[in-house]
Amino acid sequence: MSVGPLPIAPYRRLWLYGVVASVLFFLVAPIFIVIPISFSDSEFLEFPPRGFSLRWYAAYFSDPQWMAATRVSLIAASLTVLFATPLGTAAAYAIHRAQSRWVRSLHVLMLLPQMVPLILIGIGLFYVYIQLGLVNSMLGIVLAHTLLATPFVVVTVLAGLQSFDMTQEKVARSLGASWPVAFFTVTLPQIRLSVVSGAFFAFITSLDEVVIGLFVAGGDNTVLTRRMFLSLRDQIEPTIAAISSLLIVITLAALIAVALFARKAD
Repeated sequence: MSVGPLPIAPYRRLWLYGVVASVLFFLVAPIFIVIPISFSDSEFLEFPPRGFSLRWYAAYFSDPQWMAATRVSLIAASLTVLFATPLGTAAAYAIHRAQSRWVRSLHVLMLLPQMVPLILIGIGLFYVYIQLGLVNSMLGIVLAHTLLATPFVVVTVLAGLQSFDMTQEKVARSLGASWPVAFFTVTLPQIRLSVVSGAFFAFITSLDEVVIGLFVAGGDNTVLTRRMFLSLRDQIEPTIAAISSLLIVITLAALIAVALFARKAD
């Protein structure tokens, strides 16, 4: 007679609840500081604000340099999604179907950009881009961001493939469908939520990246995060808080869109 696990009293989990609450507070607390600062009428960053104003949002939207950097970042993030999503999906599919352990070891190789410090990746890309003439170019930015975003797509899509029954694809192929047709008509529709989630992570990774931007983005192709870093170094004013608040809103909006897509898919 087998005995199942004994139930754990709720009070014995209090320490776990405390750890989870502490981590959540650590992650969320800066939002409740940055957003109020963005509405401050002070010339400098201060919390709590002495007065409230929309002057820093107006300063951001009326500044051509901020707008140009924002446009570059949004274009780069969108192109990164177009590159990283199919590349990461194809890699995840190949790793999942592979029978050879050598091919499966590519999984570790695909995750290397997440393991190597960004400063080292930035230095390496800078010297390579110097030789190729890609420094301060949109193509160079997109390729660098794709390098960083693809691992997120691979991990997300692999998770979706783990719960997918590959027998369905085999049945489609046994009925005469080619591999691409079977993938696009049978497999992809059932893992589409994982693919969309991977695309979301790719977009956020590109939009939020700053270290690589300091090395390979500049001139007419200065990304928003690089300009924020340089502005924070030169002068401390609440415009940075206003931009950060807008980035938070964009991230939350994208996350809500993915959640609504998931609900609709279910």
